[in-house]
Amino acid sequence: LKKVTGYRKRLDQITREATEGGLLRPYLLKPRNKSKWPSDHLGPLRKFLRSKVGQPWDEVYSELCQKLDRKTLLGQHVIDHLWDYVERHVELINGIPYGKGEWRTYKPLKAAWRDQFYVHPETGILHVIDKQAYRTQPKPAPKARLTIDDEHEYRLLDGLWFLVTFAEFPPPPIEHVRDAIAGDLIPRRKLYYPSDRQLYAIHKKQCNKKEIRYIKRQLDKR
Repeated sequence: LKKVTGYRKRLDQITREATEGGLLRPYLLKPRNKSKWPSDHLGPLRKFLRSKVGQPWDEVYSELCQKLDRKTLLGQHVIDHLWDYVERHVELINGIPYGKGEWRTYKPLKAAWRDQFYVHPETGILHVIDKQAYRTQPKPAPKARLTIDDEHEYRLLDGLWFLVTFAEFPPPPIEHVRDAIAGDLIPRRKLYYPSDRQLYAIHKKQCNKKEIRYIKRQLDKR
């Protein structure tokens, strides 16, 4: 583009429009390092949207259009970026906002690395996704057990899969046994109950790759 005729003149015009922007005066097309290539600074736009959270979207958009001249390159550029931050076509599913994508596909709105705003489908109010709540959302616990029968099951222990074999607890007077999972003596009251019998882990063997693939296939079916 540097070789295009009128490049310098056009760059000066963009800079002048940005400086006279009023609402987005800090929004300048500044050079990256020592080059003359423009870079976007959309902080003022996000700040403006955050200040309008809780207000009717129609009024927010009207105010933004009044402060921006859409006939200028700067004004049109900001409006184009606006739709990267604000989702207007939303449907609430179990209280969670989903954005309507192409082919009527729905994706939950998230705010991982930038502000994400949306217009409430019923009230028309501008809302923002809580980034902190999204980051601290707990991950679902991995499935850690696959039962084979009353005496055998696959168990995930410390990130590794094992085939665990159970046996009936010996009759009295024995009150303690060495458990293969606990790795220590356990009393009769701390037993596993995959069935009506009193069982404890008598043996465990680490699974090979073939067994792990089988486990994952079975868990995916559930």
